[in-house]
Amino acid sequence: MDTELLKTFLEVSRTRHFGKAAEHLYLTPSAVSFRIRQLESQLGVTLFTRLRNNIQLTSSGEALIPHAESMLLAWARAQHEVALSERQTQQLAVAGTANLWDAYLQDGLHRLYCELPALSLRADIRTPEQMTRALLGRTLDLAFLTDPARIEGVRHIAMHTMELQLVSTYPGLDAAKAMAQDYIRIDWGTAFNTQHAKLFNTGTPPLLHTGSVRIALEYLLHHGGSTFLPSSMIRSYQEQEQLFIVADTPSINREVYAAYLPGGERQGLIDQVIELFGPQPAPIS
Repeated sequence: MDTELLKTFLEVSRTRHFGKAAEHLYLTPSAVSFRIRQLESQLGVTLFTRLRNNIQLTSSGEALIPHAESMLLAWARAQHEVALSERQTQQLAVAGTANLWDAYLQDGLHRLYCELPALSLRADIRTPEQMTRALLGRTLDLAFLTDPARIEGVRHIAMHTMELQLVSTYPGLDAAKAMAQDYIRIDWGTAFNTQHAKLFNTGTPPLLHTGSVRIALEYLLHHGGSTFLPSSMIRSYQEQEQLFIVADTPSINREVYAAYLPGGERQGLIDQVIELFGPQPAPIS
């Protein structure tokens, strides 16, 4: 199957718009439409219902998404392995959520390249659902996430405790004022959302809601406001008096987990990578 057809399908399923998908893929809308018709013809099913200004996935289209993602990941991995240089004798695919790359994982990459010079690494940003599917399909070796997926066969290692503190660009605020004054909500996962709801019973919607620490931090520093950030990220801004901890607010701790399928041919390499990314307590599952 032509992988370009699958890429086009996934882009249309994401944007629900042939024109926008065409822009992102640097194609014409007619080329995108032709590729979708080709894919539907090959599979013998209809993937989208096409009503005016309303493109929706059919049940067949919904079912194809995880398979398309797995096939594209497998193809990318095959290309990566074939292209390995003589110096690069080991390959590993890792992924994490955008927030974990910003707050924790990036530093680990530097240690990996210093300690494992023969490693060819594929590092991606994925949602927890995408990572779980890729682990089970063995197109991903190691996933980093804050909400472990309780799926049989997937092992989770507690790697790091991340302390999230409420900070503001305005000094001297209490929690109520920080929440009411330009609050930015960062998505730190299900457990964070539960604890956040218990601590802050406010009906005021956030000024900005984002899944990216970098987006939140850039907005915060340019426009002002309050948000929860990892303590490791805020020290330099505290020293420069750009950010201030909201003193009467308890911090919220999040565990970072490494997840993998044990016993594969890359197990030894996975163990090395986990050790380099952080401490390795006993597995929780």
